[in-house]
Amino acid sequence: MKVLDAIALILIVIGALNWGLIGFFNYNLIGSLFGITSMFSRIIYGLVGLAGIYAISFLGREEYRN
Repeated sequence: MKVLDAIALILIVIGALNWGLIGFFNYNLIGSLFGITSMFSRIIYGLVGLAGIYAISFLGREEYRN
């Protein structure tokens, strides 16, 4: 697994956990840690979004097919 793939997967897991917490408990972990409107939170949200877009490429890769 490439380093970029691993980073993307970590960011996707962070995003998924945050959305799960929002959905089940109405608790925004990233927002509460860094402030909802802080620049750092917006950077994290942006990176998670970019990781999700990058992860679409996993669908076409031979190594991830079974």
